[in-house]
Amino acid sequence: MKKQKKKKTLAQKNAIAGYLFILPFILGFILFMVVPLGQSLLMTFNEVKPDPEAAGFSMTWVGIKNYMHAFTVDAEFVPYLISELTTMVINTPATLIFSFFIAMLLNQNFKGRGAVRAIFFLPVILSSGVIVGVEYNNALLSDMKEVIAETSTDTSITGVLESILVTSDSSPMSKMFEYVFTIINQVYNIAIASGIQIIMFLSALQTISPSMFEAAKIEGCTAWESFWKITFPMVSSMILVNVVYTVIDFFLKTDNTVMTKISEEVTKLNYGVSSAMAWVYFLCVIIILGIISLIISKRVYYYE
Repeated sequence: MKKQKKKKTLAQKNAIAGYLFILPFILGFILFMVVPLGQSLLMTFNEVKPDPEAAGFSMTWVGIKNYMHAFTVDAEFVPYLISELTTMVINTPATLIFSFFIAMLLNQNFKGRGAVRAIFFLPVILSSGVIVGVEYNNALLSDMKEVIAETSTDTSITGVLESILVTSDSSPMSKMFEYVFTIINQVYNIAIASGIQIIMFLSALQTISPSMFEAAKIEGCTAWESFWKITFPMVSSMILVNVVYTVIDFFLKTDNTVMTKISEEVTKLNYGVSSAMAWVYFLCVIIILGIISLIISKRVYYYE
């Protein structure tokens, strides 16, 4: 008798489809990234100097000297690292909340919805390499920024509220207001960084069957209850994806002070030190992503 082939479940089929989609990246990483990654790790334990005769580099083993230099000798790396980690902790929740709120709005039926969606995706295009270079290297924009900074008297509504609500004590309420005003002051950066997250949340919202909301309405659920019982659980898996994407996107920004510091060390031909800084930064990102994924994955709701 012929053995009947075991039918694959829907989860197995989805897993196979997912692996096929990421297969080009996996192959590209193995072929083009594994060797340079190993070389950069080796550089962290060596003093690296250009060797014109060998058309490459010469390495002298120094152990953890480069790491010690990054943490104890260099006066900028540790403050930059702490500053970027703090900013990430502030910006990531704000970016997710903003993008989820905009996705909820864009999921409604109204005239010109396609145009509005395109407008909210424009930050992704505007944050591309060329546009970012124009923005940061434009002399006119730099002069305007300096003039605004010199003429600003901090008399805006936000400035007045901040002076009233944020006190010098360390009470929880004062800390909360300080956090809110910090987010308000960075609303431009948050909006620029939210394009992809909006699209992902929007795609997740569109997968929810309208019949679920209709059934909930018949049962007497309010809009608030429907949100927490249907909408939020159904998009929780996309929250995890967006958190991972947002953290990685933040750490890889070209205007990141740590990335700038690493590039400066490369220009000074301090390849060992720059590699050590890069690996410390990389490990910080991996640890943060691991902690976040462990916490959020326990709250994610998956449905067939």
